[in-house]
Amino acid sequence: MAAVLKALAVASPVSARAQQPRRYVAGAPSQLQSSFHGVSVQCPGRPRRSCHVTTAPRRAQVVMMAARPAIQFIQGTDEQTIPDVRLTKSRDGSNGVAIFTFEQPSVFDSSAELGDITGLYMIDDEGVLQSVDVSAKFVNGKPARIEAKYVMRTPRDWDRFMRFMERYSQANGLQFVKN
Repeated sequence: MAAVLKALAVASPVSARAQQPRRYVAGAPSQLQSSFHGVSVQCPGRPRRSCHVTTAPRRAQVVMMAARPAIQFIQGTDEQTIPDVRLTKSRDGSNGVAIFTFEQPSVFDSSAELGDITGLYMIDDEGVLQSVDVSAKFVNGKPARIEAKYVMRTPRDWDRFMRFMERYSQANGLQFVKN
């Protein structure tokens, strides 16, 4: 067990950083401040190398960032319109296509200020799924609808897409209807 912990400590980026020389900023002669942790070190009357630093044990804090699943056409701008999504899958399950239809999407309201539509970006806490197969439909010369295709070429792509859709549907109150 000790060997495993030692191996983990050696491989740790914190351990690697600890082996590098630290910079100290001297304030008063009896106080040094480590820029690594920002911890005050008390060394009354001792040379710097003979100081013994102890810190109070801290409780481990786990910080989880739960990004709300979102769909974007312009990176950084979430689409507010909830799409109709149609899924097709091959008989052997090796590939599939998701077709998104957005009626009167909000991106048309802001695209003049924010820039052009660059693709379909599906963002969640696992990362980003993207497609450039996006087309706008016009009615009487005005944009009315956006259709986007996301192609899944492997079962792994399909599973990842389904995990995104599960999160997106829970966040937006959608439900799956099988035809």
